[in-house]
Amino acid sequence: MNIRDIASISGYSVGTVSRVLNGHPSVSDRARARILEVVEEYGYEPNYNARFLKAQSMESVAVFVKGAGNRLFGEILELIQTQLIEAGEEAVVTYLDEDADEVAAAVRYQRIRHPKGILFLGGEPAYFKAQFAEIDVPSVLITNDATGLAFPNLSSVTTDDESAAYQMCEYLLSCGHRRIGIVGGNRSEGQVSGKRLRGATRALQEHGVSFDFDRDFEPCHFTEAEGYDAIANLVMRSRDLTAVFALGDVIAFGAVRAVYDMGLRIPDQLSLAGFDGVSLSQFAVPRITTIRQDVRTIARRGVEILLAAMAGEGGVVHEFVPYQLLKRESVCKL
Repeated sequence: MNIRDIASISGYSVGTVSRVLNGHPSVSDRARARILEVVEEYGYEPNYNARFLKAQSMESVAVFVKGAGNRLFGEILELIQTQLIEAGEEAVVTYLDEDADEVAAAVRYQRIRHPKGILFLGGEPAYFKAQFAEIDVPSVLITNDATGLAFPNLSSVTTDDESAAYQMCEYLLSCGHRRIGIVGGNRSEGQVSGKRLRGATRALQEHGVSFDFDRDFEPCHFTEAEGYDAIANLVMRSRDLTAVFALGDVIAFGAVRAVYDMGLRIPDQLSLAGFDGVSLSQFAVPRITTIRQDVRTIARRGVEILLAAMAGEGGVVHEFVPYQLLKRESVCKL
């Protein structure tokens, strides 16, 4: 079997197959998944490719980014790449869809490219439980907590999302808001959005404020476009809301435009809060009230922990990085 056979079976061009085999980022998730499926099924590894892979073996750090539209990940990734370069390490970045199985992708990548270590930007714990045992290189999960997974080669660096979301809702309540909606992510317990939802709803419950998921919550991916649609659906359904908590700043950016298009004003008619503290949030109109994650510390500690593990120094590390509530123009007191 050769590369043309893989192209014929997978339904993609020889050029696309070549880019997948060489780890090139400019390939769709669907094409990459299908081609690697064929590669695995037929055990494809021609001599010239094997020589290339041997030369590349253990020479790079793989970085899997879950959600190309996530601005927070973009900021963290830039810092990670800078630190790895300064440490003399090469980073190979793979972008995945927000709903993709990042661990399955990493397992396939390891079989072909044999990285020194792996950094995951975003992750679903269920995927780690199912398949991470097949990964045998040092790894760090960034922006989610891997403590409960208990793998001997998986560390984590993240913000305490539940605590931070709790604090944001406490702030909205202190401003007099009692009809608060939430947009973004989903209700999966292990995912970051699930933790933020848990913290937010706990704050509401402790203050005796009702929250009906069918009425007051609208799920969506972490993109401006989906944030736009989500808040439009939520506000049309629950017209008595006085505040909305977007579980990511990128969602809040889309929400700002949607609220404006509905003829409403922020914060006079609807207060809006975000989460992440990406740099653009301070330049939005109005400036977004948000939870600022310390991206510099998150990136620095993620790389430091990985480099130490790659050098055989220290054990598994799980860290929570401090956050900050930024009270800006998009929330007002009633």
